[in-house]
Amino acid sequence: MVSSVIPTVDLSPFFRDGDHQGDKNKAMEAIGQACSEYGFFQIVNHGVPHDLMSQALHLSKTFFEYPGEEKLKSSPGSEAPLPAGYSRQPKHSQDKNEYLLLFPPQSNFNVYPKNPPEFREVFEEIFSHLTRTGVLVESILNECLGLPPHFLKEYNHDRSWDFMTALHYFPATKIENNGLSEHEDGNLITFVFQDEAGGLEVCKNGEWIPVTPAEATIVVNVGDVIQVLSNNRFKSATHRVVRTEGRSRYSYAFFYNLQGDKYVEPLSQFTKDIGEPPKYRGFLYKEYQQLRMRNKTHPPSRPEDVVHITHYAISTT
Repeated sequence: MVSSVIPTVDLSPFFRDGDHQGDKNKAMEAIGQACSEYGFFQIVNHGVPHDLMSQALHLSKTFFEYPGEEKLKSSPGSEAPLPAGYSRQPKHSQDKNEYLLLFPPQSNFNVYPKNPPEFREVFEEIFSHLTRTGVLVESILNECLGLPPHFLKEYNHDRSWDFMTALHYFPATKIENNGLSEHEDGNLITFVFQDEAGGLEVCKNGEWIPVTPAEATIVVNVGDVIQVLSNNRFKSATHRVVRTEGRSRYSYAFFYNLQGDKYVEPLSQFTKDIGEPPKYRGFLYKEYQQLRMRNKTHPPSRPEDVVHITHYAISTT
C-alpha cells in the first residue's frame, strides 16, 4: 500500500544560530529518502515569509480575473528563450490553464503587468526569497547524494536561467478535469505553493497521491537533470494537476534551472566509480528543452512520440 502523505521536512535547523547538526542530519535524511522514493517532498520554515506568499497568490488571482484585453497587455515578447509574460494554453491543448511567466528581476525579457500595481514589487521580492531557498535545497541534495562540497553549486552557478510562473487553472467541467497533464519537470528543482483549491497529485508505483495544500508550505520536486546526474538515484517524479468543478486554482511554480549550454550526463560518482553503467547518454540541456517545447507547440499525434527524459535512456537489452 502506497503512503498517502507526501513527506514534510522542517528546514528551520538551517536558519537557526548554532550548529544543530543533528537536526540538519534528520532533515537531510528525510529529503534523501523522499527523493529516492517519490522525487517529491514539502518544506516548512523555509525562509519565504508566509505573508508574502499569501500576497503573491492574492495578486495573481486579481490579475487573472481581469478581462482578456487587460491581461494581453502583458503578452510575451519575441526575444525571450521562453514566452515571458501572459499566455494561455492553445485551444488544441488538453491542459486548461493560463499563466504569467517571468525571469529573474534583472532580466530584460520580463513583461510585467501594470495592474495590479503592486505585482512587480511583490514578484521581485518573492523571486529573491525562492532563489535563496533553491540554493539551500540544492546544497542539501548535494549532501544527500554524497557529492563533493559545493559540486552542484559550481556546476549550476548561473541563476539567470531560473524562471517563475503564476498559474490559473480553470474550473473543471463534467467532461474535462485536467489542468495540467501528467509530466515530469525538465529542470533541476521545482518549488510550488498553491491556494486551498489543491489539485496537485504525484504518482508513486502507479498510484496518484494528492498533495494536500497546507499553510506556509512549499512543495518541492526533483527534475530530470538531477535524475540523470544521479543515474536514477533520485527520481524526477511524474505529477499532474486535476481541476475541481466550479472552482479555480491559483499557484506559483519556481523553476530552479540550468544554463542552456551545460552538458548533462550521469556523474562518475554514480557510474564508473562504483562499477555501474550509465543509464543515459549525455546531452546539451538546451537541446532537451527544445524537444520538450516542441511537445507543446507541435503535439505529436501519438502519445508514445512525446519526448521525455527516456529519449536519452540507454537500452539495457
